[in-house]
Amino acid sequence: MTGNHDLNDETTRLVTAYTVTAVADYIKATLESDPRLSDLTVVGEASGYRNPSSGHHYFSLRDDKSVIRCVMFRSGKGGEFLSDGNQVICHGRISMYPARGDMQFYVDRVEPDGVGALQKAFEELRKRLETEGIFDLDRKRIIPSMPSRIAVITSPTGAVIQDILNVLTRRYPLAELTLIPASVQGEKAAPEIVQAFQILNAIDDIDVAILARGGGSLEDLWPFNEESVARAIFGSNVPVVTGIGHETDTTIADYVADKRAPTPSAAAEIIAPDIYDLTESTVDYGTRINSAIIRIIRDNRSRFELALDRINARTPVTTIPRQNIREFLTRAQLASQRAIDSSRQQLATVEASLNALGPSNILDRGYVIAQLSNGSVATSAKQYASGDKLGLTFSDGSVEATVDNIELQQET
Repeated sequence: MTGNHDLNDETTRLVTAYTVTAVADYIKATLESDPRLSDLTVVGEASGYRNPSSGHHYFSLRDDKSVIRCVMFRSGKGGEFLSDGNQVICHGRISMYPARGDMQFYVDRVEPDGVGALQKAFEELRKRLETEGIFDLDRKRIIPSMPSRIAVITSPTGAVIQDILNVLTRRYPLAELTLIPASVQGEKAAPEIVQAFQILNAIDDIDVAILARGGGSLEDLWPFNEESVARAIFGSNVPVVTGIGHETDTTIADYVADKRAPTPSAAAEIIAPDIYDLTESTVDYGTRINSAIIRIIRDNRSRFELALDRINARTPVTTIPRQNIREFLTRAQLASQRAIDSSRQQLATVEASLNALGPSNILDRGYVIAQLSNGSVATSAKQYASGDKLGLTFSDGSVEATVDNIELQQET
């Protein structure tokens, strides 16, 4: 005897053969009625990951003994963390897919294993340092408007140091750059960054420092969330600008820094004034000074003539010929105008010199900027050895080359 009978019915349980659908429905209902299986978090290794055109995510969670089949519909969160071999934390519910008879984990959220603990540690440290006053705005220092010497703490290789060099060379070639190399990812990163700040504090003439690295995951950026790094920034002798990750990334180091930039390139732009803007400002200041001098001469002339009229009105005997006074004032005005014209000429000369010193004009004349393998600008052939890598920046781009031969000029 068969039929769609309820498996909970005690009177028919032993004498009735149930349909597959009845059994499947019973298992599905049993799984979905268990509160522990309806709000479940599971950690494991993702495997067999598929993401077809439907946008849904199909994969399995496994450990060394068991496997659970999983599905996350396209409305779920964190699909970017799914890849074969990734250790992930999944939240969802256990149910059954009757058409295939599979028990499945219906996932609605995925995050990398460890992010939850890291985020908790981040918030705890942030609150503790905030209570100490390390993030207070009134302790943050002003970034100098025209720094003479800039320190950069970052990896000596990779795109970050090149981006910073390109910005500084283009905007403010007058500044001297000092690279203090440090790892920016992994176990060595935090101790090396702390050591870099110790080196920075031992240099007397640095005006401002950049702490930078490119984008990455929370784990990649974690050295910048270490308490030791936060206190090293706090103890810096000079203002610190951070350019860590992307605009959406915020680290403990960003909270401590005197200024946060969304990217490494933006950090360089914050501390480096544009040399062309400085040139325009110089001309503007000259115009304003000229106007101020003319106004002062005009005002003083009016006051002088008024005072002269009062003197002549009281003592006619001492009347000074007005024509003589006017000639004197005219000569004084001409002398002032000559001084103003001379100042204008000097300003024009300075402007021409600044324009000639602009990096693009220098490079347009056939010069190049040579850089060492650590990203700093080379000033002597003696800094290279055969086989070294070097960067060459032209007016229209840059290339990487290898030193094949070195010829030094003989000293006379």
